[in-house]
Formats: sequence, C-alpha cells, structure tokens
Amino acid sequence: MPETLLFYLLSGVAVLSSALVIGQRNPMYSVMMLIGSFLGLAGLYIMLDAPFVAVAQIIIYAGAIMVLFLFVVMLLNAPHEETDYDETVHPLRRPGPMRFGAALAVALVVELLWALTKGGGETGAFPGAAVSSVRTIGRSLFTNYAFAFEVTSVLILVAMVGAVVLARREGGPSAPPSA
Repeated sequence: MPETLLFYLLSGVAVLSSALVIGQRNPMYSVMMLIGSFLGLAGLYIMLDAPFVAVAQIIIYAGAIMVLFLFVVMLLNAPHEETDYDETVHPLRRPGPMRFGAALAVALVVELLWALTKGGGETGAFPGAAVSSVRTIGRSLFTNYAFAFEVTSVLILVAMVGAVVLARREGGPSAPPSA
C-alpha cells in the first residue's frame, strides 16, 4: 500500500508541475516547475528499480540542461509573455498552436492506448533488457558512442555562445554591460 501511495504522490508531482510549466507567465517559474517535474520522474524511475536512469535524470536534465535554460532566460531578460491576445480569445478558437497541440494530445492518447493493449509475448519486468550494469553503460558510452557524446557537448557550447552573441547584438554597442 505505501508503494501505491508513493507512486500516486510522485506521479501527481510530475503531472502537476508539468502542467504548471505551460501555465506560468514568468519563464523563470516555468523553468523551476520543469525541475520539479524532472524530480518527480526521477522518483518514479527509482520506484522502477532503475537508479542509474534516475540519477542521470537528475544530473543531466535537472542539473545541466536546466542550468542552461536558466542561463538563457536570465540572459535574454524575458520577465513574462505578452498574452493580451490569448486572454481575449477563447482557447478553442485560437489558430495554429492550439490546434497543433490538440492534435499532438490525441496522438499521444492513441499511442498510449496502443502501447497498453498490445501483447508483446515477452515476460518479466524488463523484457529484452540488453544492459545489466552501470559499468556496461559507461563502457559503451565512452567507447562506442564517444564521438556522439563529444559532438553533443560541443553543440550545447555553441548554443550557449550563440545566445550570448544574440543578446549582445540586441543591446547594441553603446549599451553598458550588465553585471
């Protein structure tokens, strides 16, 4: 019974904070809610006996990626969204993104129903698992996939430098540097 209660608590945290990510006007609060969502997911991974995935979720997503998001949000100095149009128009009559989001939500529900109803025939908690230890994951990551790993880190660095260049270009050469 306590495991069921913990599952509902962690999944409630993940779902509620994910909903609050898109419901905030302030991008800083959205980033903080996204960190809460990642932490709820990490707790769910721990309940699935996948501690490596949980730690990777915390270190990579809640740590590195969220720091990058916070850096970009603070660098661009975007306090809130301009949503005057969104407040006056009914959500079902908004063009473009709302309809696209609704189509994606329907596709997600269809995919979830398909995944839950298909009979794979394999048994066990994790059928067909190819990785048995953290050592195997590390060895594979830094031998077979070392190039992709390094390219990803260079792309993140280029994105950060690009954000700095774009932020400086908007301020102009006469703008005083901000601390």
